[in-house]
Amino acid sequence: MKIVSLFAGAGGLDLGFQKAGFDLIWANEYDHEIWETYEKNHLNTILDKRSIVNILADEVPDCDGIIGGPPCQSWSEAGAMKGIGDKRGQLFFDFIRILKAKQPKFFLAENVSGMLLERHSDALRNIKNLFREAGYKLSFEMLNASDYNVPQDRKRVFFIGIRKDLGFDFEFPKMKFPKITLKEAIGGLKESALPALEYNNTNGESCIVSNHEYMIGNFSTIFMSRNRVRSWDEQSFTIQAGGRHAPIHPQAPKMKFIEQNVRVFVPGKEHLYRRLSVRECARIQTFPDDFIFHYKKVAAGYKMIGNAVPVNLAKFLASSIKAQLKANENKIEKANSIQEAIAV
Repeated sequence: MKIVSLFAGAGGLDLGFQKAGFDLIWANEYDHEIWETYEKNHLNTILDKRSIVNILADEVPDCDGIIGGPPCQSWSEAGAMKGIGDKRGQLFFDFIRILKAKQPKFFLAENVSGMLLERHSDALRNIKNLFREAGYKLSFEMLNASDYNVPQDRKRVFFIGIRKDLGFDFEFPKMKFPKITLKEAIGGLKESALPALEYNNTNGESCIVSNHEYMIGNFSTIFMSRNRVRSWDEQSFTIQAGGRHAPIHPQAPKMKFIEQNVRVFVPGKEHLYRRLSVRECARIQTFPDDFIFHYKKVAAGYKMIGNAVPVNLAKFLASSIKAQLKANENKIEKANSIQEAIAV
């Protein structure tokens, strides 16, 4: 089945769908810092580099599915929380505009759990209605990636729609896989990480393991207000898009509590406290090691990884969509025949 990807980013969601057997024929990403990474890791996919607001629906190839994650900063609890009042939040409408025109069999859209805040309730209700008005039976749920072979606590909301004439609703599978620990995910990378160069420039090919370098620089008072260390036998905190907020490597002891909103690194152990490297974050997001991130500033690597959908979670959802489409293929064949008759 052929799919297209909107707001593709580095392509974590895309890679998951490819691993599930989908043919990714076309993608759109406007951020120039991501283009090289996307193109070199998705050699058989056409990448449209324009802003989605300038792309006509007729310019998007016909497909069986549309996937994507409209920018989440507007909805994030850690961001501005402006939601639909922000131009980035309004890009949801462009996703729906193209979806409505192309009418693929299904769609998947992902966003941050901040969408569920009460202040966004009217906007969220409106988005759900627009998906339904576009011709889809909508299934909506918040999932924690930690339940789907991903070694981190990461809650995200998913909109999955099946075209109404196909006659069924997508059902989110209720499965929980065994928890993957930080030791299992990144234990083998402990010794070979490099600090970024001055001004957080990349070490490039000097990294023994690609992208195995970490951001240097001070830690903000906000960062130091909470414990940022998870132990080897635990799962990671959420991998964020900002390198300065990357979790601390589990080689360090838990941060020492001083008073409310104030913690410090354990005295005498300061040398153990470093941010997770770009590659370690990629591993936690379940990108394979042969997926290489290209950047000049290390911060761009963290951004690409933190904004991605974990590959393993994407693959699981893609496989579920594929299986449910196949299980209902008789209904789908009948619906396609009706559409062809109408077209004639």
